[in-house]
Amino acid sequence: MRPPQATVPAGISARMVAADWLQLGLLSLVWGGSFFLVAIAVTGLPVLTIVAGRVSVAALVLWVIVVATGRRAPRDPRIWAAFLIMGVLNNAVPFSLIVFGQTQIPSGLASILNATTPLWTVIVSGLVLADERASIRKLAGVVLGLGGVAVMIGLDSLAGVGHAVWPQLAVLGAAISYAFASVFGRRFRTMGVDPVVTAAGMVTGSSLILLPCALVFDGWPAAAPGQAWLAVGVLGVICTGLAYVLYFRVLARAGATNISLVTFLVPVSAILLGWLFLRETLGLAHVIGIGLIGAGLALIDGRLLGGRA
Repeated sequence: MRPPQATVPAGISARMVAADWLQLGLLSLVWGGSFFLVAIAVTGLPVLTIVAGRVSVAALVLWVIVVATGRRAPRDPRIWAAFLIMGVLNNAVPFSLIVFGQTQIPSGLASILNATTPLWTVIVSGLVLADERASIRKLAGVVLGLGGVAVMIGLDSLAGVGHAVWPQLAVLGAAISYAFASVFGRRFRTMGVDPVVTAAGMVTGSSLILLPCALVFDGWPAAAPGQAWLAVGVLGVICTGLAYVLYFRVLARAGATNISLVTFLVPVSAILLGWLFLRETLGLAHVIGIGLIGAGLALIDGRLLGGRA
């Protein structure tokens, strides 16, 4: 999952203290846990119902926080139009594709494929933004990471282990949607809107789209196991609403460069939770693939090679 873009306060320290690492680990656990919770929700509820419930609950949580903290909602219709587009790119489309994918593939595999978002962001930024031309190092990271994706999906299919190609491509589609959201979200830096208000507006926009779609295509929510509804509730309250608040807290303290480390940590949390509680396992192709994707992300990030302070 990707948060809306926000301006990083000037003068923050690039050095992370123990409290920052703890919060970063907590954020990775929360977002990694979202894949685990989706795996529970899909056992009793249809895709759009899960996603609509998640963003609607998150919208309620975030607006309560906005009101309780004295923040103000914008009145400019152009900002609300941007919220709506961001809600489509950053919530409605990727959440739906990920949930669809997880109807047939393990949560750990979905988290690995979702972790390719920075690879696609480099590609989309290079194509769309004139000031974001990719360096040779970043392009090498993209090639290496996409090679890992090809290994996972290709060997998976040849081995016939039952992880269908289309669900895996759906999760990759979610990562691409996140990349477009990252590029589109740059405009919020100049709008002067509080990031928590931006998050609230974004999930509100996606709720306005997803609730009618869920009613049309899934019908009125039927009886489902209590654990499925509980999973949706936790997805909305903790993994979406409160996760955004935690994200911006860590961002303000540690900076965008350090918080990008969460990309590496989320699959670890998701894989461990799936292994511990859902008895999920990954094959050799997935292990090789995640190694290549991790190496590609490390190249793009640059710090392991001394590219950043």
